[in-house]
Amino acid sequence: MFNTPLHVALAATLLAGATGAQAVKVDPKLPVYEQVEGVSGTINSVGSDTMNNLMALWGEGFKAMYPNVQIEIEGKGSSTAPPKLIEGASNFGPMSREMKSKEIDDFERAFGYKPTELRTSIDMLAVYVNKDNPIQGLTLAQVDAIFSQTRKGGYAENITSCGQAGLAGDWASQPISLYGRNSASGTYGYFKKKALFKGDYKATVKEQPGSSSVVQGVATDRFGIGYSGIGYKTAGVRTVPLARKAGGPMVPATAQHAYTGDYPLARFLYLYVNRAPNTRLDPLRGEFIRYVFSQEGQTNVVKAGYYPVPAAIAKKALEAVGLARFPAEASMAR
Repeated sequence: MFNTPLHVALAATLLAGATGAQAVKVDPKLPVYEQVEGVSGTINSVGSDTMNNLMALWGEGFKAMYPNVQIEIEGKGSSTAPPKLIEGASNFGPMSREMKSKEIDDFERAFGYKPTELRTSIDMLAVYVNKDNPIQGLTLAQVDAIFSQTRKGGYAENITSCGQAGLAGDWASQPISLYGRNSASGTYGYFKKKALFKGDYKATVKEQPGSSSVVQGVATDRFGIGYSGIGYKTAGVRTVPLARKAGGPMVPATAQHAYTGDYPLARFLYLYVNRAPNTRLDPLRGEFIRYVFSQEGQTNVVKAGYYPVPAAIAKKALEAVGLARFPAEASMAR
């Protein structure tokens, strides 16, 4: 998904020689957000748990500029976003995966047009182990053999012990404890598609209600392994470098590898909105989206532990909702 000239260029633009997420730079070509008058109402966000902290940071930053705006955020999983948008119970649907064809069809059946998809930020879906676990890396086929009962990745054996995953000594005989998300989660679906090769999870995976609980489970379980967004990394866990295939390079979950496409589980984080073609968004939604794709909004992305999008992607998102005035155009229009 990320092996494109655009994302190769991004590495130089946004990383500036850095090696960690903390040093990622927001694209200076993004506009600085400017307040306007007439913004009020309630932002209702229902969807991705992975994006919960990110939505909260965007909400806090936006409310600081518009104190009369109320923020209501519910993050129970990406699959909850489309029905709430259709019902009109939310005005934003954050998702850690793209909408499925059926979800789009259901929306289009209700309104006569498709939902608008906005690529807001970049995540790396990390495989986490306890901080004391010395494992050096895994291939995607091994990850599949650890989490899946179907092993569509082609690994020769079912991996149930640390020794089968490459650990020796006292670790070798220890059984692996599996932590994952529930089926309402976009992370669950993305991991199933990309890491399990569309196979089926083992029944022994301990399904967790949120991203943080997956990481917490692994942090307190010496022999635990789980998957979650990079924004939920803590001092109690390590991210495992991943290789696309046996013999390939083990790529760590660090920012430059997300932008270049070398890390195999990099993904966009999405915001879906209901906008009829050739109509203007109300000021509340329009300004919130403009904030998300401003320097301030993308700084929030970095604070949440994710990676910001460049001006080129931000401009496409704003164009998709009829808001593409930036950067010089915005100052002329206001």
